[in-house]
Parts: sequence; structure tokens; C-alpha cells
Amino acid sequence: MSALDELPPLRDVIRRHGLSAQKSLGQNFLLDLNLTGRIARASGPLEGATVVEVGPGPGGLTRALLALGAQRVIAIERDQRCLDALAEVSDHYPGRLEVISGDALKVDVRPLVGEGQGEGEGQGEVRVVANLPYNIATLLLIGWLSTDPWPPWFSSLTLMFQKEVAERIVAVPGSKAYGRLAVLAGWRTTARIAFDVAPSAFVPPPKVTSSVVHLVPRAEPLPCALSALEKVTEAAFGQRRKMLRQSLKSLGVDTAALIAATGVEETARAEEIDVAGFVRLANMFAQLKAGMPPGQVAR
Repeated sequence: MSALDELPPLRDVIRRHGLSAQKSLGQNFLLDLNLTGRIARASGPLEGATVVEVGPGPGGLTRALLALGAQRVIAIERDQRCLDALAEVSDHYPGRLEVISGDALKVDVRPLVGEGQGEGEGQGEVRVVANLPYNIATLLLIGWLSTDPWPPWFSSLTLMFQKEVAERIVAVPGSKAYGRLAVLAGWRTTARIAFDVAPSAFVPPPKVTSSVVHLVPRAEPLPCALSALEKVTEAAFGQRRKMLRQSLKSLGVDTAALIAATGVEETARAEEIDVAGFVRLANMFAQLKAGMPPGQVAR
């Protein structure tokens, strides 16, 4: 029996159901219920909230989310071997756990949580909390950050990544980790690393340290078309060692006019431009692409 709830210890659950983490699914099971409770608490007070969890596995984090008061957990699990273990958790918390068997990259949870619930606070708030499968973690994050309309259907993301990826998400201009992912995350959210997790916390232990990242959507990000921002950052960071006057030539517009109109130094490199600078570049790129003259751009 665990201190968290009256369910059996996770090691017993895994042994009884013959579960083993599969590398092909990016699985690393968390068995320490104190740690899963810490991850759940990092998302904020859970009372009355709906939580979307990706890759629950045998249900360690799922149990923590429910024990700490989540009104409802929607868990998306691709590995059918784990469904029986999750069914036991569902039986223990009647009506509060919904398990969806499927690929998280293909499952649209918005109809299940209701559009717009993430915008409010308290009752009905929707959060994403997950120990993400490492092989799809970045793809999932980019999908959530690319949600339209914005503000999104979730009020926060509390996610486990490899530490190297976490550092790329929260990176600031001038750092080696700063890139397209940091620009996208910084444009639409405020992101921070909540804490690190040692390899020994997982079964099997990965070769690297992991980190829990907490992201909160900005209510009003700087106005910008996502597609334009993606193209500008792809061009700039695709040749990050080159100055912008060279790297942005692939955009197919007048590079000199683009840079001059946005107040960015033409000799700067991608890693030196902050989020606001990239937004100005993206907006001007879209304007030039549409055949409109540069005009005046706010700086």
C-alpha cells in the first residue's frame, strides 16, 4: 500500500501486469510516488481542474493527479499493455479517469475538454501534465504551442523533457541553446524549469538528466502570424552562424528592406535576436511577401 492512496505500489503493479518500458515507445516509468506528486503539484492547485496526461504508463503520475484533487484526468496511452493497470486506477477513482487508447500525436482532446476552458481560472480549468514519451515530446510541445485560436484550450503545460530539450525551451538570446523552440515558447508562453529529475528516478534509467518545465500561455502574445514566424526563424537558425543579411536571403524578399524596416542589426546572428525582434521580422516578411511597402514598424 502506498502513502499516496490505497492502491498497490507501482513496482507490484508493473510486476503483476508484466510491464516493461519499451524504448520504441520512448517509455521511462516513474515509480517514486513522492516524485510524481511533486510533478503534479508543480502544475498548481488541482482542485476542480481537468488534466490531460500523455503516456501515463502504469499510472504513477495519474494516481498523483487524482489523489491531489484533479476533478477529471484524460489519459492518452498508446501502449495497450498498460490499459489493465490504468483500469484499476479508474476503478479506484470512479468517474474521474478517462483513458483513451491511441497515439497522442493524432488524438484531438479539444472536443473532450471543451474549447476555451483553458482561458479561465478555477472550476473547469484545463491543464496538460505529463511525463512525455521522449521520442515525441518536442513534437507534442510544438503542436500545443501552435494551437489556434490563442489563448488556447489549456491554462498551463507541466511537462517532463530531457534536460537538454528543457534548456532549449527556456533559453534566452545569446545562449547556445537559444533557437526556434525558445522563440516559439517565449512568444506564446512564459516558460521555466521547475526542477530536475535524476536518471535513477526512472525504470529503466535514461542516460541523461530530465527536467520538468512549466509553461503558462500569454493572454496576449505580440501580434504575429505563426506561419510567418516559423519561416523567419527557420531561415535565421537554419544558418545560425551567418549574419541575418545572409541567412534571411532564403525568404525570397528584399532582405535589406526587411532588416532596415525592423530595426534589427544586419550583422547580427539569429541567436542575438530576441522574441520581439523575430516578431517584427515575421510581420515585415509577411508584409513584403504580400507586395506591400515596408512602411513604419513599431520597435
